[in-house]
Amino acid sequence: MDFNQLKNTSTEEWDNLNSENTIWIRVGYGASGQAAGAEEIFNLLKDLSSDNENIIISLVGSMGLSYAEPLIDIKSNDGIRVFYNNVTPDITKEIYNYLIQKNIPLSKYVFGQIASDGRNPIDGIPELDKIEPLKYTKQIATKNFGNISPTNINQYIANGGYEGLSTALTKLDPEKTLNQVKDSGLRGRGGAAFSTGIKWSFLAGNNSNIKYILCNCEEGDPGAFNDKGILENDPHMLLEGLILAGYATGASNGHIFIRDGHEIPIENSRKAIQQAYDLNLLGENILGTGFSYDVEVSLTGDSYVAGEETALMEAIEGKRSMPRFKPPFPAAYGLWGKPSNINNVKTLSYVPYIIKEGSDKYKSIGSESSSGTAIVCLSGHIKRPGMYEIEMGMTIKNLLNNIGGGSSTNNDIKLLQTGGPLGGVLGKEDFDVKIDFDEMSKVGAILGSGGIIVADSTTDVVDLIRTLVAFNQFESCGKCFPCRLGNTHMLDILNRICNSRPNENDMDVIKKIGNSMKTGSLCGHGQLGYSPIASAIKYFKDEFDLALSANHPIDSSDEEMILPTRTRP
Repeated sequence: MDFNQLKNTSTEEWDNLNSENTIWIRVGYGASGQAAGAEEIFNLLKDLSSDNENIIISLVGSMGLSYAEPLIDIKSNDGIRVFYNNVTPDITKEIYNYLIQKNIPLSKYVFGQIASDGRNPIDGIPELDKIEPLKYTKQIATKNFGNISPTNINQYIANGGYEGLSTALTKLDPEKTLNQVKDSGLRGRGGAAFSTGIKWSFLAGNNSNIKYILCNCEEGDPGAFNDKGILENDPHMLLEGLILAGYATGASNGHIFIRDGHEIPIENSRKAIQQAYDLNLLGENILGTGFSYDVEVSLTGDSYVAGEETALMEAIEGKRSMPRFKPPFPAAYGLWGKPSNINNVKTLSYVPYIIKEGSDKYKSIGSESSSGTAIVCLSGHIKRPGMYEIEMGMTIKNLLNNIGGGSSTNNDIKLLQTGGPLGGVLGKEDFDVKIDFDEMSKVGAILGSGGIIVADSTTDVVDLIRTLVAFNQFESCGKCFPCRLGNTHMLDILNRICNSRPNENDMDVIKKIGNSMKTGSLCGHGQLGYSPIASAIKYFKDEFDLALSANHPIDSSDEEMILPTRTRP
């Protein structure tokens, strides 16, 4: 079966779901939906509709609106989709019964609507793309979220999926595919923000018969859940990007690397891979083009450092997750000693759009130095927590106010913890900075993996920094002593400061330790270990001075921050 046949079959199935004879009810899932009770709502709707063959109930991906979960979407006979947020079992019954009896939405619970195919919208209900926060988003990698079932490859294909792969295999050779990615200006979304096309070219130039593309979904940063969010809501988008990466670089195998215990991403990824094999989108002679490529899921234990690219390869090989010395670099000596390339989930998920729509269209989105979009995760003291895809160049202030809705408490927002525990904090005097790799770097902040934790004015900065350093100390793999001992020593000092037992030279000592970690550590975990402290001092030196005065006990109930013990993988 060629791709056009796959497309026709998938489109026919999709049209049946959207036919006038069918009422299609979609329940948003994923981790946030699951936590809010979406599965209970889904089962209830299945029971209520069991005698009506014209009603289809589906679990689809989450729209990323964590604050609105559980969220259901009903396409009735008129073809208009109506959305209800924060539903309970009682509200769901009321909505369902009203729909069956009157065939119209129960307006008092409506969140928004989508009137497609030229249909007139229902009076009095806001259109979904015109309400806050969605009117400020720009969806590329998340365009299918809440629209399709993540475990149905036909729904993905019917909505433009695998067209980028078909285009590359039939109209572009590997070099032209690579150049499209290079010309798009796509930069890595895992934190380093290095040019993806250039990184791929290092691997493409190696003539080995066995080469690996590794997709990093370890994602251990507190406050970041967008990588796993993509696998929860649209795993085929990532898989298509992974296959395209293999084609562009001449790779033979791909691995999706996921932290063990995250069952929805793991299950969805495995199903997506099997479905792709079933339709000859993976395996030998893909779509009859002569290109062969295999993909599997690899799991890691509970290890934050496993997100570092060489530690990731060690974990796949069954070893303890510890970084390797470089050189040699992965493009020369990677997984199992073979040339390898490591990319983040988000990075690969943009590639299908770039190949399908062209590099110029992608580059027209975003800012001059950071093309495309950013997928950010908002949590903490914010009214609308969730996962949002926004155009690069939006200011932090607009993100917090227009999308996040501002503080969820009666207090002002004081700071942001960005880029993971190694990224440090950002004070409100720099909230006008643009979400752009280079602009954020100028003020000493990083976008990192996209997690943004919001803290209001009640937050004690010194205690917050102690918590971040405690996380970093706990997660150090211990291979190199500057990181292992440096984090431990910094935490000891911060424990004393927080319990009103400081020494006058404590901050000078911490700075010296941080500089030693930066120059002597093997990977970014130690090299960036001082960043949270340095950024906090930049914005909140007065709070450190107060803590150092020994008259400001932050938490006198704790002698020290005691960390749990565990058996490392």
